[in-house]
Amino acid sequence: MQNIRDKHVVAILFSLTLHAVVLGLANDYLFGVQANIDEQRNEQTTFVEVLPQPPESDPEPQPVNPSPVQESLSQPWPVDATVVPAEIKVPVATPEKKLAFMEAPPPPTAEEWAFAAKYTNKNSKGYRHSWGQQVRSMMGTAFEGPDQGMVRFRVEIAPDGRLSKLETLWSTSAAAEKLARKAVESMPPLPPTPTGKPLIFEKTISFTPYATEDPPSYRDDCLPDPPTFRNPFAWDGKSPQVRAEPMVQEKLDPQAMEECLRQLPKDSIEAEIARDKRAMDQWGWTR
Repeated sequence: MQNIRDKHVVAILFSLTLHAVVLGLANDYLFGVQANIDEQRNEQTTFVEVLPQPPESDPEPQPVNPSPVQESLSQPWPVDATVVPAEIKVPVATPEKKLAFMEAPPPPTAEEWAFAAKYTNKNSKGYRHSWGQQVRSMMGTAFEGPDQGMVRFRVEIAPDGRLSKLETLWSTSAAAEKLARKAVESMPPLPPTPTGKPLIFEKTISFTPYATEDPPSYRDDCLPDPPTFRNPFAWDGKSPQVRAEPMVQEKLDPQAMEECLRQLPKDSIEAEIARDKRAMDQWGWTR
């Protein structure tokens, strides 16, 4: 029994000794690692001290010598082109913008007036065109600017060709209206009207640098005018409601048609070009 107790005591002492040795070795290892880490930190740590810079002294002013360009600019203008340095660009005067203009068309010739004095179709179409061309020709050249514009007159010509009445319907330029009225008042004697009756019509005179009256086309003048559209349901609110019948297109009798065809002239190339241009402007170009 005593031997067993001795063995237990020896085992406990051996265990305690072994644990003490292990703890000592571990402590030494840990202290060694920590010492190495501290040494590395001490080696890597660097302290930098920033000192304020001393104040800079102002630089001494240096004498400034005028450059050739400044000397030349200080001289009175103009400077002789032979002494102007290359750095100076002498301004060049640009030409002013040229205004658009259109010269006055020539007045109707004697042949054109002779034709106009006999052409009765479409309310004396030739006479009305020649009258407008004569007025525009006497107005002179039209320049771009505030004086350009258009004016529309209501004109009445006596059977002997004298002006009976001139009324302004509207105008876009007082200067253009004044020129047109002056031209009308100073027109030379005109031939008698084709029908021997007073000729009443409306005419627009264009005094602009981009538009002029084209020569008319006469080839369709013998065709009857299309009927004017009237709203069959229009009502003034007072009279009895009656549906208006559509107008029937009138037809010329054979004798009137023969007389009309006899007066038709041969259309010029300019008239055909102007007619096609008016049609294209109205309906657009087709592929």
